[in-house]
Amino acid sequence: MAQPAYYIPEEETLARPELEALQRRKLSAMWREVTSERSSNQFYRHKFAGISFDPLTDPLDTLPLTTRTELEADQLQNPHYGTNLTYPRDRYCRLHQTSGSKGVPLRWLDTADTWTWWKRCWGIIFTAAGVTRSDVLMFPFSFGPFIGFWGAFESAVALGMLSLPAGGMTTTARLRFMKDNAATVVCCTPTYALRMAEVAREEAFDLPAAGVRRLVVAGEPGGSIPEIRNRIESAWGARVFDHTGMTEMGPLGFECEQAPGGVHLMESECIAEILDPATGKPVPDGEPGELVLTNLGRWGSPLIRYRTGDQVRVTRQRCACGRFFARMVGGIAGRIDDMIVVRGNNVFPTAVEAVIRRFPEVAEFRVVVEEDGALTQVLVELEPAPGTNCQNNGTPTLADRVGKALQDTLNFRAQVRTVSAGALPRFEMKARRFVRQRGSSKTA
Repeated sequence: MAQPAYYIPEEETLARPELEALQRRKLSAMWREVTSERSSNQFYRHKFAGISFDPLTDPLDTLPLTTRTELEADQLQNPHYGTNLTYPRDRYCRLHQTSGSKGVPLRWLDTADTWTWWKRCWGIIFTAAGVTRSDVLMFPFSFGPFIGFWGAFESAVALGMLSLPAGGMTTTARLRFMKDNAATVVCCTPTYALRMAEVAREEAFDLPAAGVRRLVVAGEPGGSIPEIRNRIESAWGARVFDHTGMTEMGPLGFECEQAPGGVHLMESECIAEILDPATGKPVPDGEPGELVLTNLGRWGSPLIRYRTGDQVRVTRQRCACGRFFARMVGGIAGRIDDMIVVRGNNVFPTAVEAVIRRFPEVAEFRVVVEEDGALTQVLVELEPAPGTNCQNNGTPTLADRVGKALQDTLNFRAQVRTVSAGALPRFEMKARRFVRQRGSSKTA
């Protein structure tokens, strides 16, 4: 695949010592730009004031961590974009914002140079997934202010791939559009991949025959949950590739062809630390910890030692694909602040979803977690697929079987019930299937 000059594939196969030296050189260049007297980045100039730090040699933990709470406060105090801007406002040409699923949305600006960096990262993601110049890519997402697949779309165009914007359509229309234009790669959330498969079944649309060979999924952990990816791959007859990223951080996680079931961190474009969230100390490879990232190419609005809130386990051996990039085993386990404690067991929503997705009879679901002091109750609502018999005829019902699987796997008893067809919402972007209730309050 012919690539623009700003793609540098040789950086992807550097051995660890050379890779770490590259990271330090990029960090040093960014550091000079962000902290220089000509920089307008008040956020980091204030945060690092009085700290002596040599980016080529000093330990990274010389610097304090950056948190989302700080960024939100900065944007509230300095509307609308905060002070984490290295250049004057007229240098910026792109605005995106977070989905708001964690409260107040963050607005994030990019310069032409940092948007080129986004496209560069997506070039790495596509290449690792085996996407080629001859592929036709469809993007069924809203193309609104949420970053979604904006960078992916523009990177695909830069790489010379035929790119189909499929916003503003019904799912039925998107299926026809996909087939009519012979799309071979679809970029969407895992939830929407399942939704398209659901509609295809309802309308007798032969999805495997449509010719899609790759799905690049993002926005949710589902792409690395075996039960979900198997369900998608079976319905589509196509290979799933997981991708992780953040509006404020960048598109820095990707799955390679050779090692499914894990997500590489693009360490030529970031520095990754895995820390104990309670102590802030590094954890050994293979042990769970919080992912802390420093992006190295987004100088206009950088993040240095940013607490992502994601729990991961990484290995750093050479992968079958030839890269030495850190690999998140099983992708992102879940967000640390999403973890719930039920009967003394620590449970991530991803673990609950993995159990429910074992049952093909479940078309959609919702989990309501009621927290009242030390007591936590879990209600699971299941919407059965058409044709599912949910009556008690002497054999365990769907609700019975899901409830038993949750108890056997996760060691807690949930109240499980079925609801009528169409009772639960469907999603195109990030799904919000988990609702937390604390007293009279509710959060999704």
